[in-house]
Amino acid sequence: MQETIPEYTVSEISFAIKRTMEDAFARVRVRGEIFGCKRADSGHYYLSLKDENANLSAVCWKGVAAGLKVKPEDGLEVVAAGRITTFAGKSSYQLVIEQMEVAGAGALLKLLEERKQKFAAEGLFDPAHKKPIPFLPRVIGVVTSPAGAVIRDIIHRVTDRFPVRIIVWPTLVQGEGAAEQIAAAVNGFNRLPADGPVPRPDLLIVARGGGSLEDLWCFNEEIVIRAVYDSEIPLISAVGHETDTMLIDFVSDLRAPTPTGAAEFAVPVKSELEARLLTLQSRLFSAGGRYLQERRSLLDGLKRGIPNLEQILSENMQKLDDRSERLRIGFKNYLEKRQNRLNLNEIKPFYITNILDKKNETLQNLGLRLESVSVEAVLKRGFAWIRNGRRKTVCNADEARKNGSLEIVFADGAVKVRPIVRKNELQGDLFDD
Repeated sequence: MQETIPEYTVSEISFAIKRTMEDAFARVRVRGEIFGCKRADSGHYYLSLKDENANLSAVCWKGVAAGLKVKPEDGLEVVAAGRITTFAGKSSYQLVIEQMEVAGAGALLKLLEERKQKFAAEGLFDPAHKKPIPFLPRVIGVVTSPAGAVIRDIIHRVTDRFPVRIIVWPTLVQGEGAAEQIAAAVNGFNRLPADGPVPRPDLLIVARGGGSLEDLWCFNEEIVIRAVYDSEIPLISAVGHETDTMLIDFVSDLRAPTPTGAAEFAVPVKSELEARLLTLQSRLFSAGGRYLQERRSLLDGLKRGIPNLEQILSENMQKLDDRSERLRIGFKNYLEKRQNRLNLNEIKPFYITNILDKKNETLQNLGLRLESVSVEAVLKRGFAWIRNGRRKTVCNADEARKNGSLEIVFADGAVKVRPIVRKNELQGDLFDD
């Protein structure tokens, strides 16, 4: 007798497979590497887990993702716990993730090292970019969880050392959304106006208490690292204990081993400053007193070396009176001597007449001699004066031949001539034919 095979609709067989899969794999733990991870606008994560031979589709709903210690991302090796179910729309099966943890610390450390090298290559850890921490900030902004011992420790420590205003920007410090809130807080503090109702801090502290590497992982996220790098306000990182080192510690301007240590880096001890100021004030007064005493002693010594000013003036006034009297008498005697010499050497009128006659005679003789050697006088004695076109004297025949025209000046006038040089003749004709 032939066996009867039941007939199913597509929906019926899909539901039967779904029920069989969910019954057989109601609770499983799957280890693999995440790839193709996407976060939908709804907040759900869609990803795949793979090993060297196969891959498995998976989904993590928004509510579960918010409670994960580690944010899903490509390349991270994890152990995911959940149930296997089917998706009838694609005739596929998938893992619905209910819990997820990193597959050992080695996987996280490997990812941490890869990110560290990436950010270092971009220059995000360059010491030249780090800003100095202000000595005494007026306002300190703290990015941390509002509920916990960390913020209380920071406020208590700052108050004990040097009370200043503290503004807390509350954020998550682990789990889903923590990295985004921390980055938003750092950026928000930087956007505050300096003269706004909420003052802009002079210093930021990003703090969290100790925990596992998974708990502190949000401080290794890229969005946090870049927000800290772009911060214009100096920032101190205080994440975990002294042995915990996150990537935020490399990019921050200063790393504190603990949140309490960050408070100690942020403000000095007021009592120590006051004591220091009192010491400096005392030293200033002592030094000032010693200086004034030394100057006073020096002035006293100089005073003893200076003679009596009134005596000096009196003696010099007496010398001045004596010199003035002697000058008056000497000048009077000099004028009398000059007057006597003038009276003795009085010039007679006929002496002056004789002198003038002699000088006139000498002058007439010189005039006659000058006239006898003048050009006009020489020309009148039959001489001629030959000049070239530039009215310069021509002194010899060679020079005359070199000129195109000449002028001969006589006593009664001038004649222009042109020298003619004939071949085979030693002597040329001076005048034109």
